[in-house]
Amino acid sequence: MQLLVDTHIFLWYVTDDSQLSSIHKQAIQEPTNLVFFSSVSASEIAIKYSIRKLSLPQHPSLYVPHLRKQHQFLELPLEEASSLMLADLPLLHKDPFDRLLICQALSHGLTLITDDELILKYDVPSL
Repeated sequence: MQLLVDTHIFLWYVTDDSQLSSIHKQAIQEPTNLVFFSSVSASEIAIKYSIRKLSLPQHPSLYVPHLRKQHQFLELPLEEASSLMLADLPLLHKDPFDRLLICQALSHGLTLITDDELILKYDVPSL
């Protein structure tokens, strides 16, 4: 299976947060699964860090790539085709980061790992 982690799932996983469900943790750790981390999530983390809504032990430019590589998450850049899908995505969720993650999952055929109830309202494969 090819998985795309939502930003909060990435942060919960790399910090071993108890909020991460065992189902999500097992899916990420399953050796046959490919797990992707989006540049959209990197942007969200950087922005929240810069406006002090997110505390990290290191600057995001060090913290995120280090943990992404350590946990063997693959980089997923945001490309034009995924971005333009926003024009046709129903406005069920107003968070631009989550909307972009939905578009990336749809355009790349990925299963999105999230706990966000609003994301689950979309017709996107999810765990």
